[in-house]
Amino acid sequence: MNIVNKLTVRHLKQNKKRTLVTIIGVIISVAMITAVATLGFSFMDLMQRQTIASDGEWHVQYKGVNQDQLKAIATDEETEKVVLSRELGYANLEGSQNENKPYVFVKEYDTGGFKQFPIELSQGRLPKAPNEVVLSEEIALNAKVEYTIGDSLQLDVGERKGLGDYILTQIDSLQKENGELIESLDGQESKNYTIVGFIKRPTWEPTWSPGYSILTYLDEKTITEEDPVHATVVLKKVKRSLYDHAENLAKKNNIPLKSISYNNELLRYYGVTNNDGLKSTLFSLSAIIMTIIIIGSVSLIYNAFAISVSERARHLGMLSSVGATKRQKRNSVFFEGVIIGLISIPIGILSGLAGIGITFLFINSIIEGALGVTEKLTVTVTLGSILIACGVSILTIFISTFVPAVKASKISAIDAIRQTADVKLTRKAVKTSKFIRTLFGIEAEIGLKNLKRNKRRYRATIFSLVISIVLFLSVSYFTTSLKKSLVLSQSGVDYDIQVSVNQDRDDLIKTITSLEGVTEFNVVKELNTTSFIKESAIADELKKMVDTGEITLENGKYAYYIRFHALNEDSLKSYAKLVGTDYDQLKNPEQISGIVIDTIKYEDMNAGKYVETKAIHTKIGEKFNVLYEDWETGEKTNLDNVEIAATTDQYPMGVQSNGVGGLDIIVSEQVMNKLTENISNPEIASYLYLKSSDPMKTQQEMEEMKESSFSFYNVYQGRQQEEQMLMLMSVFTYGFIVLITAISIANIFNTISTSIALRKREFAMLKSVGMTPKGFNKMINYESIFYGINSLLFGLPLSIIVMYLIYKGTMNSFSYAFTLPWTSMIYCLIAVFVIVLSAMLYSSGKVKKENIIDGLKQENI
Repeated sequence: MNIVNKLTVRHLKQNKKRTLVTIIGVIISVAMITAVATLGFSFMDLMQRQTIASDGEWHVQYKGVNQDQLKAIATDEETEKVVLSRELGYANLEGSQNENKPYVFVKEYDTGGFKQFPIELSQGRLPKAPNEVVLSEEIALNAKVEYTIGDSLQLDVGERKGLGDYILTQIDSLQKENGELIESLDGQESKNYTIVGFIKRPTWEPTWSPGYSILTYLDEKTITEEDPVHATVVLKKVKRSLYDHAENLAKKNNIPLKSISYNNELLRYYGVTNNDGLKSTLFSLSAIIMTIIIIGSVSLIYNAFAISVSERARHLGMLSSVGATKRQKRNSVFFEGVIIGLISIPIGILSGLAGIGITFLFINSIIEGALGVTEKLTVTVTLGSILIACGVSILTIFISTFVPAVKASKISAIDAIRQTADVKLTRKAVKTSKFIRTLFGIEAEIGLKNLKRNKRRYRATIFSLVISIVLFLSVSYFTTSLKKSLVLSQSGVDYDIQVSVNQDRDDLIKTITSLEGVTEFNVVKELNTTSFIKESAIADELKKMVDTGEITLENGKYAYYIRFHALNEDSLKSYAKLVGTDYDQLKNPEQISGIVIDTIKYEDMNAGKYVETKAIHTKIGEKFNVLYEDWETGEKTNLDNVEIAATTDQYPMGVQSNGVGGLDIIVSEQVMNKLTENISNPEIASYLYLKSSDPMKTQQEMEEMKESSFSFYNVYQGRQQEEQMLMLMSVFTYGFIVLITAISIANIFNTISTSIALRKREFAMLKSVGMTPKGFNKMINYESIFYGINSLLFGLPLSIIVMYLIYKGTMNSFSYAFTLPWTSMIYCLIAVFVIVLSAMLYSSGKVKKENIIDGLKQENI
């Protein structure tokens, strides 16, 4: 170690307080970087494990492959394992007590399939031969058909076919019309099995599917050209090139490209997608957020080193006077950064991991209890996350020390000894407006002169505040955008069971809603109509289609598909309160009015993005004509004009978007009756939407009613998955906001407290010429206001620019209007003044206790 480095180490030891403050600043920064990286990796790991637990682990599937093709897939260099499966079809379940599930669905798996997919054995063993099966225990619990292990089972297995010979699958409910079955089994083949066990209902089986799952063993010897199998592949390593690789493999082996499917639900949690728009979104958002993190870290560490160099000015000047070169002085600052880094980076990484670990301990019980998530958030420490944390930390320390190092190299011996580099006064430089003194007093003027007198320190503090504002608002907007994007990509299911009820069966609705598990319900009656809307009011997407000639207008108007939704009294009252309109007006049949849902969400398949847009451009009080057409007779009836009582983007439970060119209007039952009073036989669909504490039990109780006048879909699994995603995303986003907020507050406190501490001589001088404690507090308060106002003047515009860049980054996959987060901005505005004032008062409180004589002699802190 050379003499300059030895002196640097000695200086750090002598100024323990300053060294400790710098180390703590770097530790906080490194901890934040580590926590963010670990949070991201842990979140992705959780979603991977949760998806695997629900749907099994696989990446690519090739459907309908023969022996030769299967051999090519299995021997491919990217393949780790291949799982074989085959869907044999449906057979009648003799004696089924559930009219909506009259079949069993037979599926074959090889040995690997039983291990790779979430198949939970409840009794017996798994099949080992093609003549052995395991049955879903729902056959006994739900269909009331009893079997025991060892029983023989003879089935005539075939395909389900609906009207027009349309092949039906497990996602298609039982096809009925007026209570009569309108589907059949075709191409049946007799199969004999021995029952060797029972399994829990598979997670991939929709609750409305008409067949109970039974699984048997797939013997690879049975694969032929006429009887191929599905090859489901687990890859050795998930890479972005897997899509091209799979297609090339298929082309080489004459496998149709349309037979390839990807587990996109799982792959996206590896950060892999074949959607170019989504790729661009992920890369741009990652770049923006990483830049934000680095800037935040640099701002915190830079201030620490800049202040350290300012304090070492005389020390560096003395080195210069005895022959130290510019390079030696510069390297002494870099060496200080190395020492600080070697101490701070390991501690910061451990602190970040510990903080995330403690956070996860509290979070796991919440998300598991609230949503029944089977997997837990665990601290996922990977080589990648540690290297990212170390790499970004080293980079930020280097950037933070570079400017102070260059500045240190330029310090001359005379300037350093005289300490005139930081403060250069001219009459013009400290001139203030008379308005300030007249309005706020001498204390405000002195405070403003203090800021002008040392512009470097003032600018450093303002820079720190501006960065904190930009960090907080950018991350708040980023997390809000993530959640909004997630909501747009979800189906919006906000109920557990949808029940379609025949008209005038209020007694049945009352019976269902009184079931023990039902916690919330909504009765909705729907009427489909048409209205011709003028061009100026139609959706922007439709206007573009008019301009390109894709659609034409009729007399300058476009025919909108209008769907009226009549809510029951309690539901409508709650909904009217939610959107802020008068309930009494809505139920008045003499004044036909409704709530228009003018904002819709949909997936644009052509553009490959999720869109939020205006369904119609209208305002409260406008009216439009409505036309009803009888679909059987073609007779058209003009209904009463409908007035818009309110517009909203909120949907009642169960009501979903009508899409572009459609409009959803919420009305009362009284208004619905008034609209249809002149129609002899209006086609009104009646739906009941339920939330239940135990959806499967509620479904079973409904099935036991043996009523043919209603049908239902139990969609609680989809809703549960969506709520899990939203909850976990909230954990990620709010955790991110807390981290950034903590680093911002630490940054502000560190900068201001150090700045105040360096002004001990100045404050001692003011007190020596008669400034009272009250006047001193007023000066500090005014300085806080000046800091806050100036930082907001720079911080808010910069934040808006960064937020807009984030918005543009998401537009590759999502489309919605750019709106400023006014709530976050107001919070930020208040927080800046509160934090600055708190930091100033806390720091000045310690200074006020100093002796005037000691303060005047003070050269360093």
